Amino acid sequence: MGRIYLSLSQQSGLEGEYIEKALKSNWITSGGPNVNEFEEKLENYFENNSFVAALNSGTSAIHLSLVLLGVQHGDEVICQSLTFSASANPILYQGAIPVFIDSEPDTWNICPDNLEIAIKDRIKKGRKPKAIIAVHLYGMPYKVDEIHAIADRYDIPVVEDSAEALGSCYKGKKCGGFGEFGILSFNGNKIITTSSGGALISNSKALKEKAIFYSTQSKDDAIHYQHSEIGYNYRMSNICAGIGLGQMKILREKIDSRINNHLFYRELFSTIEEVELFEVNSEDYFSNYWLNIILLKSNEVKNNLLQAFEDANIETRPVWKPMHLQPIFESYPYYGNNIAEEKFEKGLCLPSGSNLTEEDRDKIKNVVTTFFNKNKRIIVK
Repeated sequence: MGRIYLSLSQQSGLEGEYIEKALKSNWITSGGPNVNEFEEKLENYFENNSFVAALNSGTSAIHLSLVLLGVQHGDEVICQSLTFSASANPILYQGAIPVFIDSEPDTWNICPDNLEIAIKDRIKKGRKPKAIIAVHLYGMPYKVDEIHAIADRYDIPVVEDSAEALGSCYKGKKCGGFGEFGILSFNGNKIITTSSGGALISNSKALKEKAIFYSTQSKDDAIHYQHSEIGYNYRMSNICAGIGLGQMKILREKIDSRINNHLFYRELFSTIEEVELFEVNSEDYFSNYWLNIILLKSNEVKNNLLQAFEDANIETRPVWKPMHLQPIFESYPYYGNNIAEEKFEKGLCLPSGSNLTEEDRDKIKNVVTTFFNKNKRIIVK
């Protein structure tokens, strides 16, 4: 049997139609008809006067959001610590200073209490943060009302990192539409893919056009090549957008498959007392369950279970290592306790792709039941 991966892409079978169209028209560079149509499809999906600029990665989208917010060298930007490094790296691209915030235990996302403590302290030091990067971790919406109330109180814009949260909702509104800017990723392991790619969401057509301007090397409106601002090669390619158009056809199906995976894991772990499945705890939250996560009793048990999966040729991974523990970021300010560290120490990400088969799930179930039956320390309900 082949390896079971954490999160593989799943084709709709319609991607080739759009790619062939691009090839026949010889539009195989950045921008183009597929890109325009893909942006339109995304804007229709998000509704609520959303404007989308399709880019070559989610990281590019975060970077351009900071550029558009005027973040400059020496400015401070608050960032959730428990996340992938792509959330924080663009802060350094701008020569700015990241200020990391711990998680809260309900959603594992940016903690409102520590966020406000950090803002007050930075203001006291004469360094009011220029932006807040909040992440919907693993598809779980952050505490939108609380975080945005704090951001509004101190007049600090929120960059909403929804790279893992396409299809997730908070109080019925789709994640990606709450912040000054929303960020999507279409990397190969995400809900839908363009092979590589991302998008920047705003509520302003002018901001969308400015993002596209920056993403195409900031070429001024002149017959010759003239540049008055720094630009970037960040625009999505017409070929990649064609893949995205095919993927949009099965977006709902993919989300439903991920939720079904979650229901499988809920049943699988329901009788194992010392395993906690990460899931929504309020009807306000709707998660796409991009990845399913469990918390084990200890780091040792987590590592042993990871090895048991690896021995069965099944990919699992630890939870993201918090940014404030990373060598490149450990010298920067951090506000919090040890919630993020605990999730990293005890958390394990399980296979969650929309193409998991019944045979795959049976194999996963066999590893879990065998492991916990052999581990006498585990007490079943």
